[in-house]
Amino acid sequence: MAASMCDVFSFCMGVAGRARVAVEVRFVNSAKGKGLFATQLIRKGETIFVERPLVAAQFLWNALYRYRACDHCLRALEKAEENAQRLTGKPGQVLPHPELCAVRKDLHQNCPHCQVVYCSAECRLAAAEQYHQVLCPGPSQDDPLHPLNKLQEAWRSVHYPPETASIMLMARMVATVKQGQLELLRRLFTEALYEEALSQWFTPDGFRSLFALVGTNGQGIGTSSLSQWVHACDALELKPQDREQLDAFIDQLYKDIEAATGEFLNCEGSGLFVLQSCCNHSCVPNAETSFPENNFLLHVTALEDIKPGEEICISYLDCCQRERSRHSRHRILRENYLFVCSCPKCLAEADEPNVTSEEDEEDEDDEEEEGQPEDAELGDEMTDV
Repeated sequence: MAASMCDVFSFCMGVAGRARVAVEVRFVNSAKGKGLFATQLIRKGETIFVERPLVAAQFLWNALYRYRACDHCLRALEKAEENAQRLTGKPGQVLPHPELCAVRKDLHQNCPHCQVVYCSAECRLAAAEQYHQVLCPGPSQDDPLHPLNKLQEAWRSVHYPPETASIMLMARMVATVKQGQLELLRRLFTEALYEEALSQWFTPDGFRSLFALVGTNGQGIGTSSLSQWVHACDALELKPQDREQLDAFIDQLYKDIEAATGEFLNCEGSGLFVLQSCCNHSCVPNAETSFPENNFLLHVTALEDIKPGEEICISYLDCCQRERSRHSRHRILRENYLFVCSCPKCLAEADEPNVTSEEDEEDEDDEEEEGQPEDAELGDEMTDV
């Protein structure tokens, strides 16, 4: 390819593909599909790229329970202290160093028709240009009989927390197409990347298929003004005694939040990312994703040095899940992502017993009763699910 995929989507979609180093998408094999590879040395801790999603949406239960986020970029809208008060259930909760809160309420804007809130004029205009003209309910925003509100209520009735997707993500994809943005993207995509051998992807139907394919690779997004405040506190230069007091305060704050709210700390949603969707899974990943800017901009960071030509892999499992047995990891990946992992860790543990705990034994018994052996009729890992 003449340009990296990161450069391409920076150009043709306004993606914040602020690549720190060069990467490229390659076809791996028929089982695995495509993958993302380094084209030069990437050092541990280096930001590999920053990517803006094609589209993103907050989870519906998350929004219903007053986790206030920008309707476009999911930036947390509450002040850190307001966030702490709601999560602890203590209206009088006060945070030290309030100047470290990065939320700018003076920049917030509402849609003039339906009153949904955006973190800035830029986000309001971007949403209107991409999809909100089609989806704006106008004065019917709170009308339970409005078709979009009925759709959202139906979704909530069958998708309870913890959430992993939102029907509004699909609605925004459709609205993007209806507002004519997809054809513009296809033309720019073709100008930047056309290659005869891949010509089927550049036709209108082919590009719609490619767009839909990205839709099978949603990435969870989490934002928090309180988390940003905590990181800012961590960066303060304080006397040892003051540092100890502040750390103790933050530890107690999170204990209070856990007692009142449990694990639901963040504004949560999901987005569709072109480059991130090319990253295959590994139980020993060499990169990780995060959202340090308190919005939908995804950062992919190297966990170790990555050599030129080496595949960049993230993990679809959390830290605790990665420490479980190979059998347990495969079960989670099979149930949620429909593939069997063949990463170096899984291959190295291939001869180990399938079950390592009572919980795993129960899971295995359930599978045997259902007639579902571990590797039944499943492909190897693939990004093109």
